[in-house]
Amino acid sequence: MKITLIAVGRVKGPLADAVHEYEERAARYWKLQAIEVDPGAPRGQNDVEVVRQLEEERILARTPENADLVALSRLGQPVGSRAFAAYLQDHALHRRDVTFVIGGAYGLGARLLSQAWQLTLSPMTFPHEVARLLLAEQLYRAGTILRGEPYHKGP
Repeated sequence: MKITLIAVGRVKGPLADAVHEYEERAARYWKLQAIEVDPGAPRGQNDVEVVRQLEEERILARTPENADLVALSRLGQPVGSRAFAAYLQDHALHRRDVTFVIGGAYGLGARLLSQAWQLTLSPMTFPHEVARLLLAEQLYRAGTILRGEPYHKGP
């Protein structure tokens, strides 16, 4: 199974090292590819729907065929770490690839959301860098749970 992470924008600043660290850790357990797409619209274009649509087109152009699409959204379904690990294990057993998508400042477009299982990291809204860090950490955590390693201490 291959896991693709598509995120709008690059991770910069103080979180860059942490995101890189957890993506490297997660890659010990999963075939992980991170893809960053350009955010926003051309200069002067501030219409939220236009920005979402352009970002959605960039995301969908980079989405692997036949992969299950998971959109991170504050309105998505909450899932605990063990259930998330079980979800990934099921996909690995059935050799189904998974693509996770993290939107930009205005979220994800309606077409993309309609094609995806919507997963929430929290009902709160996070910057894409924080969402990417949390997802990378949970991918790493899921790997340790499935291998019975001592990283995960919770239920």
